[in-house]
Amino acid sequence: MNDLTTPLSDLPAFRRRRGLRGRSLIPVGGEREAGSGRDPRDILPLPPPDEPRSTRTWKPGVFGALDIGSTKMTCLIGRGEPDGSLRVLGYGWRRSRGIRSGSIVDIREAEAAIRATVGQAEEAAERRMDSLVVNLSCGHPQSRLIDARMQIGGREVTDGDVRRLMNEGQARAWSEGREVMHTLPVGFAVDNVPGVVDPRGHQCDQLAAKLHVIDMNASSLRTLDAVMHHAELKMGGLVSSPLASGLAVLDEDERELGATVVEMGGGTTSLAVFCEGKLLHTAQLPVGGLHVTRDLAGVLSTSIETAERIKTMHGAAQMASDDEREMLSVPLIGEGSHQLCRIPRSRVISIIEPRIEETLEMVRHALDTAGLGRLANGRVVLTGGASLLDGVGPLAARILGRQIRMGKPLDIMGLPESASASAGFSTSAGLLAWAAGADRDYGDIDASDTRPNSFLKRIVGFIRNNV
Repeated sequence: MNDLTTPLSDLPAFRRRRGLRGRSLIPVGGEREAGSGRDPRDILPLPPPDEPRSTRTWKPGVFGALDIGSTKMTCLIGRGEPDGSLRVLGYGWRRSRGIRSGSIVDIREAEAAIRATVGQAEEAAERRMDSLVVNLSCGHPQSRLIDARMQIGGREVTDGDVRRLMNEGQARAWSEGREVMHTLPVGFAVDNVPGVVDPRGHQCDQLAAKLHVIDMNASSLRTLDAVMHHAELKMGGLVSSPLASGLAVLDEDERELGATVVEMGGGTTSLAVFCEGKLLHTAQLPVGGLHVTRDLAGVLSTSIETAERIKTMHGAAQMASDDEREMLSVPLIGEGSHQLCRIPRSRVISIIEPRIEETLEMVRHALDTAGLGRLANGRVVLTGGASLLDGVGPLAARILGRQIRMGKPLDIMGLPESASASAGFSTSAGLLAWAAGADRDYGDIDASDTRPNSFLKRIVGFIRNNV
């Protein structure tokens, strides 16, 4: 709290008589601090806001979202409610097939799994969906910040100017074999005056922007598009997985003040850094909960199914005092169902803990090398199915050196699992929010232009062939 007091001798006489000593600025409704000895009447409150925060308005209609994960596929069909929340009308939830580390490795298996998942959601919602917003986790997505500028010539900045500036940033970010998926404005500058939220209507000579570009391998996009086509579905949009998770688990204040979402999935762990309401950075790490399951299966000589059950029911990221005394029965592969091995729970945790530590150390390295400085030092929100392991939060706080919160989807009703386990559906909840209109908050010009034959790609092809 910044004390705004002035030495009494330096104050005018009328101010000394009024006794305005010791006043400071605190939010309205602030309570007297314990032990401060300060009279609440000597507190100068901040003025109240002009108007209360408005309720989010969604696009009209019903929308569909498809989360293609390494361990499970989830389809949500829902709509926005007048109170600003989302309501799921129907969902499908199946084990993934043909997917490894977020990438499609078996087209037929993936197509069958997508058909079954979407069909289950359509049956529950009692409606057919032809177009779905899909998450981007395949194709080695990369995140970059691009500077773009253009001359305005002293006139007023228009919508067309902003779009041309962002297209220029896309063109600068384009590289052979890559396809731009998101072009998100981080900030604008008008005649070297930074921090402009919306440059439209400004009179200036030069307009500049810092853009956050996310791209992926073009061949992976074509494969994903082909699988969706075979399943008789269209991609209504393609959204970065960590961006979707951030939309679901962060509230508005966290996105404004600065926070990092770490989505601990089955085949990958992804992260997204938000600040001042913008997405500044994303990264994807090739390790997840499925690697923990395989570690258990390999060391304990048991099946993947049994290892997953042991991890879910008895796993933890940190050792407790009574873990040595708790005994578990583990069936051994190749020995028949009657052959059981008795092990202490501490043995299971000793296998899990190193992999979780490795994952969190990779997250820390990704944040430290992101080039964001103090912007990457905010609170970390953990979400995703692998974050549900006991002890992940305290372990993350120790390794990352940051404040930790366990995140789950906010303001959404009707998810497949109860609130305690809903963290496994953060990405799909964020995809539904994006489809229902959350994309408007980020100014992404590529929300509906994600095919390999996009307008940008045709322009780039023309330039390469004729210039």
